[in-house]
Amino acid sequence: MGNTATNGNLETWDVVIIVLNFVGVFAFGLWASCGSEKESTNGYFLAGRQMPWYLVGLSLWMTNIGSRSFIGIAGSASASGYGVAIFEFQALNCLLLLAFIFIPIYFASEISTVPEYLKHRFGGDRLQIFIAIINLVTAVVVMLASEMYASSLVIQQSLGWDLYTSIIVLLLMTAVYTVAGGLKAVIYTDAIQAVIMMIGAFALMGIAFSQIGWSMDTLRLNYMSAIPNTTQLSGNTSCGIPQESTWHIFHPADDESLPWTGSVFGALVLGCYFWCTNQVIVQRTLAAKNVTHSKGACIMTGYFKILPMFLMIIPGMISRSLWPDLVACVDPDTCERVCGNPAGCSDIAYPRMVVQLMPTGLRGLMLATMLAAMISSLTSIFNASSSMFVLDIWYKIRPRSTELELVIVGKFSTVVMVVVGVLWIPILQAYGSGELFTYIQAINSYLTPGVFSVFTAAILFQRVNETGAFWGLVCGFVIGLIRAVLDFVFGVPSCGQEDNRPAMIKDFHYLHFAAFVYGLTLILVIGFSFLADPVPPYKLVRLTWWNHLSGLPRVPISSSEEEKRLKNEEIRKEKQKQAAINAQTRTGLKWKLWYIICCISTSPPEIDDGDERGGDQDSVDKGNEAGVEQKASAYENPKWARFALANGILLGGACAFILAYYG
Repeated sequence: MGNTATNGNLETWDVVIIVLNFVGVFAFGLWASCGSEKESTNGYFLAGRQMPWYLVGLSLWMTNIGSRSFIGIAGSASASGYGVAIFEFQALNCLLLLAFIFIPIYFASEISTVPEYLKHRFGGDRLQIFIAIINLVTAVVVMLASEMYASSLVIQQSLGWDLYTSIIVLLLMTAVYTVAGGLKAVIYTDAIQAVIMMIGAFALMGIAFSQIGWSMDTLRLNYMSAIPNTTQLSGNTSCGIPQESTWHIFHPADDESLPWTGSVFGALVLGCYFWCTNQVIVQRTLAAKNVTHSKGACIMTGYFKILPMFLMIIPGMISRSLWPDLVACVDPDTCERVCGNPAGCSDIAYPRMVVQLMPTGLRGLMLATMLAAMISSLTSIFNASSSMFVLDIWYKIRPRSTELELVIVGKFSTVVMVVVGVLWIPILQAYGSGELFTYIQAINSYLTPGVFSVFTAAILFQRVNETGAFWGLVCGFVIGLIRAVLDFVFGVPSCGQEDNRPAMIKDFHYLHFAAFVYGLTLILVIGFSFLADPVPPYKLVRLTWWNHLSGLPRVPISSSEEEKRLKNEEIRKEKQKQAAINAQTRTGLKWKLWYIICCISTSPPEIDDGDERGGDQDSVDKGNEAGVEQKASAYENPKWARFALANGILLGGACAFILAYYG
């Protein structure tokens, strides 16, 4: 991928700051990892359920705001204005749903992964495995690949490194402390990254606003006249010309970029999947000390979601007004020279400002911020995806695996995801929209709405059973997969090119498609459920919204499955004890190095007579303050529960005000 827009040169102090940031983050991650409990899946994947609300909130924020957000949101804003903000403000609504609807049920059901909830709710393995596969595919082809691609744009605009060399180096650094430390290292690292990111992002926002004299009227005038020279010379009346709808979040229903109907319904579906049922996000909320801490983290993240309007969207529009021939290029040959993508270069809007506007030292800090955000998001993706693979797939294949085996498999699965993600980058680059954010939302629209439909039905409708959930999801996913394949086969024409795609593709906006698939799948799930017997209510205790606070004992969906699980647990615990004994006899140098690298203790673990993956827990472990791993509980202190509710109402009001003001 070529690049003539910048020379890629940085001052010495910029490089020093970037290097110091990476060294500091790397050391901090390893320190946090070696101070955590990682020889159990609860410790490695859920940080022992000991995280306070503010650390979980910072981690949620950093998981969402990676390089792909800096690049994608600012890039889409440079192309179409305020409209992309709907995804950020819809996230506020989704975070409230997560906090007050989904989290209490997740804690009450005592799960470690999102698909595991479906196992408790419906029984059987096929639905849990199918959901895990969908989430894994989405994590790799959407989140992981887009994060690496966004980071490559930052590198090319600033450092001038070779694309794959730089990505591989960064991925290796990311994978090392992710593999070594588990979720606790990720969350602690996220916290320090968030501070760095906020400093750099606010600094760039101030510099960007100073370019327009802190006047939105000036921005409006400059943006509306930011037309590339190729458009003016060719007399083209549509490509590269800003529209009046730029200054509104809600665009006309026939708008090709973001119709208001899609923004209201489709964006809400995508947001709810990402925030309420995506393992990468939910895993952080499950690591909180209790339900109230988890709610507090969601509300904190919701307040943070107001910031992208000012940190990314308006700066992206300022970037276009400063460099219309580069950021807003429409001629394929010109775009190829500028950023290597003939479909468009809007995604260089943010890194272009970093390189061209920020002074020495501060430029290095901002680049370190963006690369730090990239590492933070990658660590989140790696850890959450490996936990899904281990607990929802590997554990089904080897149900008698020891805890140490499960943790080691999770670490090696991270390495596999790194390889797959790198191999997927050329496919992402071939997607013809020219906007990274469009790629992310379009692919999610095709693959994920059905998943949220299943969770909606599982939580709200007790009549829904495994038969309806599985076959409804299969139908919805197949429909979405067909649309995704057709999108890649026919491609997305650039502005000015004739659109020869079938009407069902070109006239069916991806956000409308997301709402359609969600509604259709929900109907199919409920309809198919009437073809099989309902689940008895005593087997649904604390698994739906209507009974999640029940104190009654829950009977497993299948008694035979429960007997098999308990038998496997007994064998697994015996194997774990034997593995601990064997570990003490391995005193050779290679074993010592292995234990040091993975931060694995050789002392015999205390085997809990309780079951880590099943059974009910009616009270919160009082040993939490001493650092003892906690099990999930839906209990809340009434005073703090009311405080969280009041803040949730305040956040909802803020969201309504912002949408009304900018809509």
